[in-house]
Amino acid sequence: MGLFDILKKNKIDINEAVAGLKDVPGAVLVDVREPMEYAAGHIPGSTNIPVGSLKMAADAFAEKSVPIYVYCQSGMRSRKAAAILREAGFSNVTDLGGINAWRGPEES
Repeated sequence: MGLFDILKKNKIDINEAVAGLKDVPGAVLVDVREPMEYAAGHIPGSTNIPVGSLKMAADAFAEKSVPIYVYCQSGMRSRKAAAILREAGFSNVTDLGGINAWRGPEES
């Protein structure tokens, strides 16, 4: 098993994770792309909080243990968003990567 196999094995599948969200009490799905990107198509049930506004918006979550799942277009901004949330004290943050791997329906 090589390095790329390990990285691939540890990667979360956005499709499986979103399907399982209904079983996670209080889970919040956050699209960290810009509003225009969100309006063009997003995962149903997600909330748009651009990564640049995340620090301010994090104050809206009273409970630091709330399960937060973040995604963006390709995975770069969601990785940054997850780090911002963890630095803000959130203990249950999952980076889903990019919507480009999403196979389900999108809302616009």
